[in-house]
Amino acid sequence: MIVVLSGGVGGARFLDGVVRALPPDTVTAIVNTGDDFVHLGLTICPDLDTVMYTLAGLSDEQRGWGLQGESFAAMEMARRYGGPDWFSLGDRDLATHLLRSEALAAAQSLSTVTARLCGALGIRARILPMADEPCRTIIDTDEGALPFQEWFVRRRAQPPVRGVRFVGKPAPAPGVLAAIEAAELVMFGPSNPYVSIDPILSLDGVRAALAKKRVVAVSPIVGGRAIKGPLATMIPELTGAPPSAAAIARHYGALLAGVVVERGDEAGLSGPAVHATDTIMRSTDDRLRLANEALLFARGLAAT
Repeated sequence: MIVVLSGGVGGARFLDGVVRALPPDTVTAIVNTGDDFVHLGLTICPDLDTVMYTLAGLSDEQRGWGLQGESFAAMEMARRYGGPDWFSLGDRDLATHLLRSEALAAAQSLSTVTARLCGALGIRARILPMADEPCRTIIDTDEGALPFQEWFVRRRAQPPVRGVRFVGKPAPAPGVLAAIEAAELVMFGPSNPYVSIDPILSLDGVRAALAKKRVVAVSPIVGGRAIKGPLATMIPELTGAPPSAAAIARHYGALLAGVVVERGDEAGLSGPAVHATDTIMRSTDDRLRLANEALLFARGLAAT
């Protein structure tokens, strides 16, 4: 079995490649829920939704979030009523949040409702939220502490970052530790390490379980830039070092047996084994190629 730790867009696209490369029922994804929040009375799980929509072939590839062919009539009406419109929810996307929120209000777990939604979308890989209870990502900035979505979406990641922390210490969701313990290989998708992977690593028992496994990460930094999101500014703000694949490897430290980086980004890397290739996923073919290369590289590490 292969386990993939994933955040949003980059992680979801890499996961899609892994699911295309392998029998889907041999893949388990553990997905960040630190971004989750309540908006307009609904529980929103952005990374879980991005993973679900991507694996179901429903995601909007141009925007990088939400559903393709989406409309926003409900948000337009909410705006007319004077409601908050800084976090946009599509009309069909609302169905996901309504059904999830209803299930949670009826005391169903996030794991249970996620499995039900994935089943309805025909997703054969196992998708696990990292935790059933809240673990909220807080961004400490020059302007005070901001919940992640307030900083990232409402403030457009503008206030400089001075720290990232997590509020709440839930147990890992059922199946998370068992999946890691049973895994042949664990992969970190090309997700932001501070706000997508670290929330998962913060949970009790996760780092200890990973320390016993072969772990390979795919760098989300390409030529000193992030393909999507604020990572390229977060690295220097938090560490004083320039954004690079080496900074990603240093962040994960001894957890990594190997790292997959963009060709030309090998400078400064020491410690884990390195595989350099084209890591930009412009198409589903790119996702499959990158996944196959990463899997071959990772499996080769066992023989060295």
